[in-house]
Amino acid sequence: MMLCCSLLTSAQELEKPNVLFIISDDLTATAVSAYGNKLDTTPNIDRLASEGVRFSRAYSQYPVCGPSRASLMFGYYPNATTTYGYVSGRENVGDQRQSWSQLFKNNGYYTARVSKIYHMGVPIDIETGSNGTDDAASWVERFNSPGPEWKAEGEAELVQNNPYGNKSRQGGNVMTIVEAEGGEQVHSDGKTAEKASELIRKHKDEPFFLAVGLVRPHVPFVAPKEYFKPYPYEQVVLPPNVQNDWNDIPPRGINYVTSVNARMSKEQEKKAVAGYYASVSYMDAQVGKVLQTLKEEGLEDNTIVVFTSDHGFHLGEHRFWMKVSLHEESVKVPMIIKVPGKEPAVSNSLVELLDLYPTVAELAGLEYSEHLQGKSLIPILDDPDNDVREAAFSMHRWRGKFSYMLRSDKWAYIQYDENASAGMELFDMENDAKQFNNLADNPQYQDVVADFQNRLQKKLKEVRDNDLGIRYK
Repeated sequence: MMLCCSLLTSAQELEKPNVLFIISDDLTATAVSAYGNKLDTTPNIDRLASEGVRFSRAYSQYPVCGPSRASLMFGYYPNATTTYGYVSGRENVGDQRQSWSQLFKNNGYYTARVSKIYHMGVPIDIETGSNGTDDAASWVERFNSPGPEWKAEGEAELVQNNPYGNKSRQGGNVMTIVEAEGGEQVHSDGKTAEKASELIRKHKDEPFFLAVGLVRPHVPFVAPKEYFKPYPYEQVVLPPNVQNDWNDIPPRGINYVTSVNARMSKEQEKKAVAGYYASVSYMDAQVGKVLQTLKEEGLEDNTIVVFTSDHGFHLGEHRFWMKVSLHEESVKVPMIIKVPGKEPAVSNSLVELLDLYPTVAELAGLEYSEHLQGKSLIPILDDPDNDVREAAFSMHRWRGKFSYMLRSDKWAYIQYDENASAGMELFDMENDAKQFNNLADNPQYQDVVADFQNRLQKKLKEVRDNDLGIRYK
């Protein structure tokens, strides 16, 4: 049942605004210049950030592609829908509930996705041009952008599980780096930007919801070779590490890919960071092309633009790599919302990817279900000093076991298992932003730990109490 939300007059000033939703894959906030990276990695994303509202503390609800995307597209927490795998989420929410883009489709919008919005295997589905586990009901049209991925022509090097350097490349979810020959259109993201620009021009005279999925910087780190030139690996400065860093981290908190189990040398670590940055810069250039088309077609004054990522990515912090972890670099994401008529700003409110659905729907004046578990961010868009959440929530399931994260203004709390039987982590984010000193077992902080345990139980009850009719497990 669709129920009317309260709409702000300011949000209704746009008459059937277009929506341009751009999502990058595996993009950590630490790699974005607007979020403090000292390198000029993302000039186009930075420009968007200077024109919209940049959320400095936005969090993914699940640090893995499939569940995160299902959550943000359907508006429910992963453990409300029990959507933990590489699926669309439709399997669990049912046909009666509308995805974010489907809501727009059912209200007369042309809705289309280009490349990865719901889960697609990178590289496999991207290589074959498959729909992956996409949800057909969400779109009027959908377009895939096949690319060669790890098989791209060019100089290649595998920097993971390759201690002797005898493998140049490998497929699958590993850090293969390819300094690719040929132009930008050889690769998936170049094709995606081209198709997205074509659709903007074709549908500029009707309201549209266009979702643009860019697969970089997801592994493999593939980009045209010119994007590697600004990042010579010899000059890469690796994240600071401390001696015995893992001693106070519960075993489940040690990430699934580390410099140790991936047998990475310092040189390979530096090459991985450089390859990631090159991939980010290539992705950013494609963002710029799409935004330029929007400008050229005179649509900026009636288009809501959203940019984000499905989750973050470790680049050697704690000697961790990839995602899955509930530590800051893995769960925090860049998030920018540009609304015509709204002043540029920076918000320090804690927000979640889940909040995008109700926010953009409300901006467009559309009625949405009262059962959605996200919160509208319009109060922040109107006044960036407003807050909408006391804490951000994320979770992960590994081999049937659950882990949870609550991030408040001051604290980051991670709990392994619902009864904390596999350990806890507590970090003072004001004084220990890199999360080196786990305070969970320190007697001075037992009141803080007890408070977070209670808050987590309340949060879990909240996310389970939904209208889906699904038994939480």
